[in-house]
Amino acid sequence: MQLKNTIQAKLDAYLKIEGITINQFAGISGVNSGTLSSIINGNRPVAVKQLDRITTGMGLPEGELYELYIDEYVVRSTPDWRRMGPFLQRCAELDKLECIRQVVRTIMDNISYAQAVFEMGEEWFAQGKRQAAALLYEGVAESEKYQHSERLALCQYRLFKIALGKDQEANLRAAMHFEYFVERLDEVDQLNALKDLANIYASLHRWNNVDVIAEAMGRKASIQYQNRYHKVSRRAVSKETGRPLCFYILYSHLLRSAVCAERGDYGQALQYVSRYSDFSWVQERTEEARQIMEQFGEWAGANTYLYRLMSGETAVLADYVEFISTREGEIITGLTKIIQAANRFGLNVDPIIECFESRVEFKEQRTRMGKRNVQVTEDQSAVLLYELSVYYLKTQRVHRGLVYLFQNLDLSVRMNSDSGIVGCVALFEQYRHLSSVEDQERYKILIGEVQKSNEKKIGSAAGNR
Repeated sequence: MQLKNTIQAKLDAYLKIEGITINQFAGISGVNSGTLSSIINGNRPVAVKQLDRITTGMGLPEGELYELYIDEYVVRSTPDWRRMGPFLQRCAELDKLECIRQVVRTIMDNISYAQAVFEMGEEWFAQGKRQAAALLYEGVAESEKYQHSERLALCQYRLFKIALGKDQEANLRAAMHFEYFVERLDEVDQLNALKDLANIYASLHRWNNVDVIAEAMGRKASIQYQNRYHKVSRRAVSKETGRPLCFYILYSHLLRSAVCAERGDYGQALQYVSRYSDFSWVQERTEEARQIMEQFGEWAGANTYLYRLMSGETAVLADYVEFISTREGEIITGLTKIIQAANRFGLNVDPIIECFESRVEFKEQRTRMGKRNVQVTEDQSAVLLYELSVYYLKTQRVHRGLVYLFQNLDLSVRMNSDSGIVGCVALFEQYRHLSSVEDQERYKILIGEVQKSNEKKIGSAAGNR
C-alpha cells in the first residue's frame, strides 16, 4: 500500500526505516515524545517550530516539508492565522517565496485575512524583505480590487516602491500604474507618493508629468500647512509626514524650476528659485527643518548660477565652478550643466573637466537630507556621459568622445533606456566615418547587447498575451 504524502506519514516512515523510537527521536529533535506520538497518530496539528525541529532531526534541508504543510493546513483545512502567521514568517526568513505565494493565494479567498496579511506586509517592508512583502501586498490588492479602499492604495504604493529599479521601462510602467491610486491615499501619504512619482518621472525626462505632479504636491502641502499653522482652530495631527511639511512646498518649487529649465524658460526657472530660497514663512523650528532650509538655500545658489549660465551669461561660469568645487554632492549635476553650456555656446571647458574628472564617481549621492533618488542619480550619470561624448566629438577628439559614448550606450542598455540608446546610436552614426576599426568593433558588440535586450522584450511581451 502506498504511503500517504503527509508530514505524519513521512515522519512515521522515517522512524521505521531508521529503526528509531519516538523517545529517541524526541532527544534528537527536541520535540516532546507525547507531541510526536500525537502528530504521528494525526491527533495534533504541527506548529511551525515543531516542523522545523522535526525536519532538522530527519536530516532534511530547512523548509523541505513546507509544501506538505501548506497542503495539509492551508489547502485541505480551514487556515488558522495563529498557525499561518508564524509559518509565513519562517517562509520569509528562508526566502521561500513560492510557499508564501501559495499560502496568500489560498487564504485571501477569505477577505477577513486582509488586515493581518497587510500588517505583516508592512512589517516585512520595514525590515527590507521587499520581495516577500510584495507577495502579501499583491494578495491584498487582488482581494480588494473592487473596494476602492485606502488599504488598496497603500498596497499599490508599496508595490510601486518595490518595483523601482534600474530598468527605465519597468519604472515607467510602475509609475503609470500607481498614479491612478494616489488620490485614494490619505493626505499625508499623498505627499510622499507625489514626491516619489515626481522623482521617477524626472529620471525619465517626462517633464509634463513632473510639472503636474509637483503642482499638486505643492498645492496639497500648502493646504495642510495652512490647516496646521495658520488657522485659528488648528486641526489635530493624526499622522506625521515623512519630512516637515515645509519640505514638500519647497520641493514643489524646485521641481517646477527644473521643468522650466528643461523647457528653456530660464527666467521662469529663476522665479521658482526665489520661491524655494525664501524661508520667511517657515514655522518649523526643528533641526531637520533647519537642515532642509540650508539644503534648499544651497540648491538655490547653485541653480541661480546654472540658469544664468544656460541663458547665455557665460561670465558666471567661473563663479559657478568655484561654488560646486566645495560641494561634492553638486559636482555631477554641475559638471553636466557646464558641459551642456559648452556644447550650446562653443565654450572651451577642458581645464574644468580636468579639474573635476578625478572627483566624478558614479555612485550613491547624498545630501543633508539623506540619499538622493537612485533613478535620478543614474539618469544624471547617463546625461553626463552623453554630454562629454558630444563635447569631444564636436571638437574632433573622436576617440575620447567615443569612449564616453560607449560608456553611455552600455549604461543605457543596462537601464533599458530606449531614449538613451537611440541618442547614442544617432550620435555614433553621425561620426562613424571618423571612427577606427576598433571603435566600430566595440560599437558592434554593444549593439549586439541592444538586440539581445530587444529579443527579451519581444519574448516577454509574447508570453504575456
